[in-house]
Amino acid sequence: MTLQNTDGIIAMVDRATQQKGLRISKTIVIIGLMGAGKSRIGRDLATKFGFSFVDTDDEIVRAAGCSIPDIFELYGEKAFRDLEERVISRLLSSEVQIIATGGGAFMNAKIREEIREHGVSIWLKAGLNVLVERTSRRKSRPLLKHGDPATILQALMNERYPVYGEADIVVDTRDIPVDDTLNATADALAAYIDKQLELKYDE
Repeated sequence: MTLQNTDGIIAMVDRATQQKGLRISKTIVIIGLMGAGKSRIGRDLATKFGFSFVDTDDEIVRAAGCSIPDIFELYGEKAFRDLEERVISRLLSSEVQIIATGGGAFMNAKIREEIREHGVSIWLKAGLNVLVERTSRRKSRPLLKHGDPATILQALMNERYPVYGEADIVVDTRDIPVDDTLNATADALAAYIDKQLELKYDE
């Protein structure tokens, strides 16, 4: 049995089949700081529910014809943010899919508004120690190149977490197996859709 709410979000009512048969008519947008696991969880969530997956950083690199560190070094952060805005706007206007965004994308008020209108946002919220450990595995993060990573990440948390809090769904990620975070994210998404259906019935 399938039901639809006024926002166009569709869910399988039977919880037993929901995890395999979730259907949604809005793009799912994964947000969070670098190292939160956006790309990994987004990709696995897409596989779990049968959607296509797009990493906005990959799309930006494709559009620019050079790496993100090169964009920052050659053209500056503003040029990167302008391109990021155009890429995300295009993705939100195309087919329903799951996209992982860069850490600064949700700070753009225009992007937030477009996500509210065309998507469902999921914030993967991670603590400082988790972020420091995960980001240390990759040396190509422009924002962490000049200074102590822990200090920079803490400043980004202070600045961005209040805005990330506007997301439709918040999933606390910890130093746990990826599958546990994936299942928690899938359950939170299913619960969100159930809530939308309840609101529909209360109208």
